[in-house]
Amino acid sequence: MTFAPWTSQPARHPLVQRGRDALPGLLLAAIVALAAGQMAAWQGGPVMLYALLFGMGLNFLASDARCQPGITIATKPVLRLGVALLGAKVTLGDMLGLGWGAVALAISGLLVTLSGGYVIGRLLRLNPAHALLSAGAVAICGASAALAISAALPARHQAEKPTLLVVVGVTALSTIAMLAYPLLSRLLGLGEEQAGLFFGATIHDVAQVVGAGYLVSDHAAEVAAIVKLMRVACLVPVVMAVAWIFWEKGEGTRKAALPTIPLFLLGFVALVAVNSAGLLPAPTLALLGEVSRGCLVLAVAALGMKTSLKELAALGPRPVAALVGQTLLLAVFALCFISLLGS
Repeated sequence: MTFAPWTSQPARHPLVQRGRDALPGLLLAAIVALAAGQMAAWQGGPVMLYALLFGMGLNFLASDARCQPGITIATKPVLRLGVALLGAKVTLGDMLGLGWGAVALAISGLLVTLSGGYVIGRLLRLNPAHALLSAGAVAICGASAALAISAALPARHQAEKPTLLVVVGVTALSTIAMLAYPLLSRLLGLGEEQAGLFFGATIHDVAQVVGAGYLVSDHAAEVAAIVKLMRVACLVPVVMAVAWIFWEKGEGTRKAALPTIPLFLLGFVALVAVNSAGLLPAPTLALLGEVSRGCLVLAVAALGMKTSLKELAALGPRPVAALVGQTLLLAVFALCFISLLGS
């Protein structure tokens, strides 16, 4: 009896092949997430922190070709699914309960960081496109905002290196903020809701926002997610404005393509609406909440694997100084705004 060689097997469907390629990285992230859960159960402490630290200990695997596809899926689709499912834990009453102050905080913080952050970048002699990318990433939603703004710029302003520098830097700083801001909130005596407002209004990427919230409490994570999604919702009008401004200046030969509204944001809004209308039974909502938490722990574990402090050090002083200055500007503004809300 003879067997056909592996190479002679019929071609797999692209989705099947993609799933096969992603399996090692996803399993690795799942093992890290399970280990973090066990450590939290045995020793106490926040599971998100354990997932992040355990993941960072396996950073060398992020460059392994066998693990890369699964790690990428864990930090993108799985993360977005987890954020979307957070809508099952939130109602319109919860959102309205935050008051107009939360909306004003999210929007004013974005505007202050876009304008002030651009000035900081220019003072540090970054070119206009790089300064705008950096300020937009800090103001809105980290790497996603940087990529969207870069795509909206005219062709002669699109450069891979500044965009990559911003993506790496803002991701690393967001991870640092995830660990530092909960400690800062406790030192400043912020309550759960105030801490959630602070995290949602200041931390760059969605995963770290939710992770920081869970380091304080479930309620802080929910508040942080709501405020963060307010900022994410501003991505489309901001990118449209960038494209319009440069188009009006006549810079570039084609009109920049405008982004669509992120699907995970639509999913979050849809689940909030369903939950607010009472259309799902409590056990289903509880299950969706647990799935959401599991997805987010998995995503944070994978995010830890992708975090390299060496990459941050390689960025050079001026881009790092710009990102740090813009991050501090947003944090100081948010803390001042929250203190005024509480007074």
